[in-house]
Amino acid sequence: MNRVQELIGLFGDPDDPANPVGRSALLAADERGELSAAGEDLLDRFGFGAEFVPTELGGRLDRLDSLVRVAREVFRRDVGLGLGYGVTSFMAAVNIWAGGSPQQRKHLAGLLLDGAKVSVAYHELAHGNDFLRNEFTARRIPGGYVLDGTKQVINNADRAAAWVLFARTDPAPGARSHSVLLTGPEDCGEGLAFLPRYRTAGVRGCHLTGLDFRDCAIPAGALVGEEGHGAELALRSFQITRSALPGMAVGTVDTCLRTVLRFALGRRLYRGRVLDLPHAATTLTGAFTDLLLCDSLALAAARAVHLLPGQSSVTGAAVKYLVPRLLGRTAGDLSVILGARFYVREGEHAIFGKHLRDLPVLSLGHAGSTACLATLIPQLPRLARNPGPPAPNDLFTPGGTLTPGIPYEALTLAADGDALGGVLDAVPEVPDACTAALLRQLAEELAVVRAEALALPPAERTPLAGPASFRLADRYAQLLAAAAAAGVWRAASDGFLADPAWLAAALHRTAARLGLRPAPPPTGLTARVRAELLRRYDEHRSFDLYDLSLDG
Repeated sequence: MNRVQELIGLFGDPDDPANPVGRSALLAADERGELSAAGEDLLDRFGFGAEFVPTELGGRLDRLDSLVRVAREVFRRDVGLGLGYGVTSFMAAVNIWAGGSPQQRKHLAGLLLDGAKVSVAYHELAHGNDFLRNEFTARRIPGGYVLDGTKQVINNADRAAAWVLFARTDPAPGARSHSVLLTGPEDCGEGLAFLPRYRTAGVRGCHLTGLDFRDCAIPAGALVGEEGHGAELALRSFQITRSALPGMAVGTVDTCLRTVLRFALGRRLYRGRVLDLPHAATTLTGAFTDLLLCDSLALAAARAVHLLPGQSSVTGAAVKYLVPRLLGRTAGDLSVILGARFYVREGEHAIFGKHLRDLPVLSLGHAGSTACLATLIPQLPRLARNPGPPAPNDLFTPGGTLTPGIPYEALTLAADGDALGGVLDAVPEVPDACTAALLRQLAEELAVVRAEALALPPAERTPLAGPASFRLADRYAQLLAAAAAAGVWRAASDGFLADPAWLAAALHRTAARLGLRPAPPPTGLTARVRAELLRRYDEHRSFDLYDLSLDG
């Protein structure tokens, strides 16, 4: 993608101390609790806001996997800049693209194309992810609504030109009690006050504040879609944001891996390089493998929005649950190699600590881990009963063609099949016995998960289910990641992705995490994965599925 290379070129050399958006400058801004002004200026010049606007409204958003690739380059440098400059705006905007009027869509597109920020306000700290218990109200009056209540921990609330608000429009309980509204500072006048900024351990440059409304009248045109349909609109929008954000975060751990590998190559210990120590070599190779595994699931989830929109409620929840967890665990494993340097907040390794502090925010909010598993649990029995045919190769082709446009109207609240899991049902032929055995083992585990899902009593098929149901959903998500890796390998025609070595490594790590005690891959397969890791480092190429030059 030309836009990806353009953005890489604009960011320049991260190691150059004179680079205003290099590592040193970004760390200094984070220490001050600020977003990088030079970074925001760069993204203004690039027109990053246009990435979140559909092409028919003058923007560049025509496919979700392309957005992920562009945003990944921002997250590679700074999670706070990725969230604080624009991705929060995207999370707000999808509600309007999915359910807004032509006038609302045009208005919001104009704001984003001009570089303005937009916030989305779902949260109420007292109720967390349980939106249907929210107390923030929008009471209908002639010609509009009156807003009352508080929304907390909202990114860019004090910098936004518009807010997407999730509000109670009916005091009665039930799914039709809430609506979505689009409003902004110019509508609110004295009925609005901003809450003080929240201090955070990670993404310290992001402006997390809140909104306090008291008898605040806004016009009737603020309503997005139909009154009482807010929960449905939010859940459909979540499918888009859940499917996109984890893939962006892959760039963050790419930088973590590169930082630790540089240390392991340059640091000498016990008369050799740190890299030559068995534990360090295994950890680094495993981190590379997990990065490819995570990117495989992220790719499948993003492309499923276009190719299998009726299944995005499952693929989106699975990727949003699993990928941030695996990436966080991978970064934690890498921190052991850095040792005491992991705690140092300046110098060439300090960016690792910043990324490790920032990563957990990707597992929080309206799409937190528990909420994602709660989305999967009620669907598991139905998917087990009728999984449908396996996914096509198009789902797993990095950069493959797609029909432009995100099919919001085709998104459903309940999945109509399990095409991704079906890849394990139709185990592809592989040229080595190790990979074939691992595929069979994981296919058998998927069969066990399906059988257990079918045996769940009714009370264990709801978000109020017990720990066993949540563990079952976790196992299912891990199996979907393995299926995605198998799909990427199956679809690859040449190069490293067509080598079963990385697939064997990814499947082995998945099986081990599931407690299946798989036999270790042959030394030759592991050596090929490690050689690819070192080649990409030496040639300054990305560690993800795209093997992209990072020289701009």
